[in-house]
Amino acid sequence: MAVVAIREVRKKFGSAEVIHGVSIDIADGEFVVLVGPSGCGKSTLLRTIAGLEEISGGEIAIGDRVVNDLPPKQRDIAMVFQNYALYPHMTVAENMGFSLRLRGASKKEIDTRVRPAAEILGLLPLLDRYPRQLSGGQRQRVAMGRAIVRNPQVFLFDEPLSNLDAKLRVQMRTEIKELHQRLKTTTIYVTHDQVEAMTMADKIVVMRDGVVEQVGAPLDLYDRPENLFVASFIGSPAMNVLEGRIAQDGSATFVTSAGAVLPLAHAPQGSAGRAAVYGIRPEHIGLANDGVSAEVVVVEPTGAEIQVFARIKGEEINAVFRERHRFASGDAIRLAPDPAQVHLFDSQTGRRIEGADPDQTLGEERRLEKTT
Repeated sequence: MAVVAIREVRKKFGSAEVIHGVSIDIADGEFVVLVGPSGCGKSTLLRTIAGLEEISGGEIAIGDRVVNDLPPKQRDIAMVFQNYALYPHMTVAENMGFSLRLRGASKKEIDTRVRPAAEILGLLPLLDRYPRQLSGGQRQRVAMGRAIVRNPQVFLFDEPLSNLDAKLRVQMRTEIKELHQRLKTTTIYVTHDQVEAMTMADKIVVMRDGVVEQVGAPLDLYDRPENLFVASFIGSPAMNVLEGRIAQDGSATFVTSAGAVLPLAHAPQGSAGRAAVYGIRPEHIGLANDGVSAEVVVVEPTGAEIQVFARIKGEEINAVFRERHRFASGDAIRLAPDPAQVHLFDSQTGRRIEGADPDQTLGEERRLEKTT
């Protein structure tokens, strides 16, 4: 196990810079997820840590060694790829022990390392099979087992679940998290799926266009996004965002561009008339007789919840209810956003507007509890 320090790392392909001075500190034994949309630079950053891509500037340290100029085999890392990269002519046991064989390890040593890893992953009955005889989930376990037997300082995962069906992805992400809790090996995991990031990570790094937008624990990013991009990206279904202006006529409210009046628990002093973006998560919208008039557009029952897509003065908003309301398209309902759960962002910069929280002291206490 080891700490990983990424300092002002840049990466260029020709004249095009795709990573712009990224700095991340990863603690010993931490499970860190790099997440972001396609093309944000997360896989490229992972490949620079692995040594598969040379950096154009900055520094990468694993443990107490700067590894900028070291080849992959000397970095003491193990990587699990999206396509598994198994040798089809080798058995499960041979695939798992191949890296040890390349190092000249004895058959006894290889068997001593392979069998415990296979037991952890439930692969003991499959050691004599070939990859073509395995399911997608079993192949992924073999790829993970090949990484485990190397006993590296750092595990690197590059979108390992993207080729699996939905049910198997849920199962495998639980198994990967359980494996990390058992081995305590520093892990860096790349995905574009923010649900994977939220459920697996100790710490999430949200990237966009080669820069880091925010770093933090999953619920910290969810509860207090620093900007509009993070607010919209983290969370499924996504946060509702409505443009408009802050109004203060006796009490603070928000008036959307279409003229709908939405509740605010608090607004920063002197912000009346300020252009802003109003953010509210779907689960923080309820029903109330004094709520905002809305028209149901689409109802999506998912079993445990019901998602309702509605329009408020022509603007679409999504609400999630645990109760089994029997709404139909065209129904008139009254939606009531919880003022205590509203997020405000600057219209120009997209940054969070500080001072908009209803109780800053309580918020600080909650954040302190999460870190202790």
